[in-house]
Order: sequence, then structure tokens, then C-alpha cells
Amino acid sequence: MSKVITPRAKDYSRWYTDLVIQAQLADYAPVKGCMVIRPHGYALWENIQRTLDAMFKETGHENAYFPLFIPESLLQKEAAHVKGFAPECAVVTRGGGKELEEPLIIRPTSETIIYSMYSKWIRSWRDLPMLLNQWVNVVRWEMRTRLFLRTTEFLWQEGHTAHATEAEAEEETRRMLEIYATFAEDHMAMPVLRGMKTEAERFAGAVRTYSIEAMMQDGKGLQAGTSHNLGQNFARAFDVKFQNKNSQLEYVWSTSWGVSTRLIGALIMQHSDDQGLVLPPRLAPIQIVVVPIFKSGDGVLEAAADLVKEIRTSTPGNGSFERSRVRLDDREGLSPGFKFNEWELRGVPIRIEIGPRDLKAGQVVVATRHDRQKQTVPRAGLAERLPSLLEEAQKSMLERARTHMASRSTPVDSYEDFKKQIDAPGGFLYCHWCGSGECEASVKTETKATIRCIPLDAPEEKGSCIRCGSASDRRVPFAKAY
Repeated sequence: MSKVITPRAKDYSRWYTDLVIQAQLADYAPVKGCMVIRPHGYALWENIQRTLDAMFKETGHENAYFPLFIPESLLQKEAAHVKGFAPECAVVTRGGGKELEEPLIIRPTSETIIYSMYSKWIRSWRDLPMLLNQWVNVVRWEMRTRLFLRTTEFLWQEGHTAHATEAEAEEETRRMLEIYATFAEDHMAMPVLRGMKTEAERFAGAVRTYSIEAMMQDGKGLQAGTSHNLGQNFARAFDVKFQNKNSQLEYVWSTSWGVSTRLIGALIMQHSDDQGLVLPPRLAPIQIVVVPIFKSGDGVLEAAADLVKEIRTSTPGNGSFERSRVRLDDREGLSPGFKFNEWELRGVPIRIEIGPRDLKAGQVVVATRHDRQKQTVPRAGLAERLPSLLEEAQKSMLERARTHMASRSTPVDSYEDFKKQIDAPGGFLYCHWCGSGECEASVKTETKATIRCIPLDAPEEKGSCIRCGSASDRRVPFAKAY
């Protein structure tokens, strides 16, 4: 099956698309720029959703749902917001066979309609904080699309909170950024930078935008999640006021934050290889597959079914293993090699092979997907050892990704060196920057590299701006990005 996937070294972009299609994660929809998420891809999204949803609820957030359609007049209320999203908006002008009295925007994001409701619901300091999240689809009319990474319609979650003070809103913004970072590292096995976006990259209508930034195998950056401190911008635009403890009226302070199905694209490009998907065990739709190499009457199929039953009824041992995510491949008419390749392609973390000789010897063959290693192990006690093997794979994938990021993060002091290195070897080039939007824009125009973020943990270091030579207090990572 690997023959249908273009090698990464030959064409990384084509490799990615081939893998998405051949691993049956998604396919192109009849509408240009849209995708159909297939069951294997949607199961991956469900695991992402379920894990993050639990993390949100642990911090006091509740789920709600707001309409897909937004009256155009609402979008017009926040000037910076409408200016930022106008080119990407899809607009409905007819409904029920006639012209609408007011055009409706298909949500590109939901700040405007949510704050119109907050203006009705929030009256007193007792109503705060309001901590809401929704899992929905959004539409942004992208000109250049790529499955999962950038599509006209995509799935995401968007959190929207309102607070009594600026300090509380900032604390919430940072808290959600850290939740995203923890999820990326602990569940996706994907190391990230935590930082603040530059003014040029700030969300339309925000006071400050924070993001987590990952590095893909080809050295390009990818923005994997954002958290925005909206200040009082939307509160003023939609008149969201509350009576404080001193009986005075104030505008609320608000935040918004979100991640999307882009995370699936990140997972693919972070870990996978020329044979197919490599999925971290904590998110893999199928964690373990048992493949019997059998003939009718040899007892192997029955032994394999017993093993699956034992795995499903064993004590998990840790949070990396779920009984429901074990599969028995008892399909007839397919060779063992075909099955092995298919499960490699689909990224199953552990494959267990059992044949007639293994049955007689009381052993099985265990193949781990992340390192493509095989070992023969005793059948006895295997079910109890599997959670540890899954956890070892999870940790190994994170360490490998950290090593890759570190190896391709380089300090650069000369603009000539910068221009030479941004393509080969690429990666994160840590350079001094004076803080000027002109220098930032100039570098982007000349090299297509952007400042991924201003890292929150960046140490102070005196230097000279990579572009203009002016004084700088710290380095920031530049990279080409998806």
C-alpha cells in the first residue's frame, strides 16, 4: 500500500495529500474547497473533541450552541472585526424563494452573535464570569485550500467568556492557551511554542492574541491554536454591561479561543512516514489490532478472539488505553501482508500477530507502529503489559518530536544568512527583531517567512534587528508556515 503514497523526500505536499486520501481520513467534496471527513478521520476528531471538552469542563466551561446565520448588521458593529473577516465571508441573500430583507452571514466565527446575546443575559456581577464554548462548523471562503489544514468549511470549537475585570480576562486567555499546549504535548505528542502574536498577526478585534506554534517534519511552522484577549472591544460594540458591586455600570472584559480540525493535519505532518499514518496512542481511533494468520480448523482464529476478549476485559492500568479501541482482523481472503500494510497505513499503534507456530509456542509477535519494530513476546500476561507499551510509544513520539524541533531551531544574526537558511534547512530561525511592523512585513514579502509568535519564555538578550539593525531586546522565531 505504501506505493500509492508519494515519498516525503520527493514531494512533501503530495505525500500529505496522498496520505489523507489513502488512509481514508477525508476526501474531496463536490463543493470546491470543502471536504468529506471519513469515519477514520472523524473518529480521530471525536477523540480530540472528547479530550478537550473534558479539559474545558474541568475549568468551569459549559457548552452551548449559537446559530449558523449571523445578520449582516451584527457583523458591522465591530469595525476591526468586520474588516478582518469581510473577504472570507459567505453571504446568503435569498431564502424561501425570495430576497431576504437583510443578508445573512454564514458564521466565520461567532463573537458578534454571542455578544448580542450576552447583552441580554448579563446584568450584574453575579452573572460573571460567563464561560461558554461551542462545537460547530464555520465557513471561511479560502482561495487556496488543503485537506484539514485550510478548507472553506471546517469543524472547530470556539470558547467565549465574559469577565468583571481586565485581570480576569487576561488570566482566562492565558489559562486556555496553556490547556491547548498541554493537550498538544500530552495527547498529540507534539511540542509547541507558547507566545503572543505580533500586531500584524493579531485576531481581528482583539487586544492581544496568543498562540501555540508547532514545527512540522519539513521545518515549516503551523499555528495549532489561538486564545484572544478581546478587552472591552466587543462589549462596547454590543453594549454588554454589568452592574458591579458598587452599583456602577461597567463593560465586561471578554475572551475567545479555538482549535479546529487543522489539528488532524498537524498530527499527520508531525509524526507520519512514507508507509502511512503514525498516530499517538492516546488519540488513535484503534489502539491495538490483532491479526491472526489462520486456516480453517487450526485454532488460531479462536485464540486471537480469546486474546481480544482478554484485552478488552483487562484492567487498563492508565489513561492511555481504552478497551473499546481494540480490533480483531478476522477478514478472509486477504493475505497477512495486505493486512499488515493496511494497519500501518491507518496508523494503529500496536499490531499483534499470531500464527500456528506462535500458538504452539505460547507467544505472539508485537509490532509497534511509531518505530516499526517487531518483537516476539510470551502470550501469558500480554494484556496487562499493553497499556505500558502504549504509554512508552506515546512518550517516545513526544521525545522524537522535541528532538526534531530542537535540531531545526537555529539562532541567526545576518539577514543574508537568514535568506539562505529559511528554505534549506528551514525550521525556526531565532532572530532579533526591533518590533517594527515595517521590518516584519519586509521579511515576509522578501522571504515568505513570518514571526510565529513572541515566546512567553523568551529570555532578554540585547541584539540588532535582523532586517534594519535597530536595537532589539529578544529573539523571535521566524519560519515559513502552513
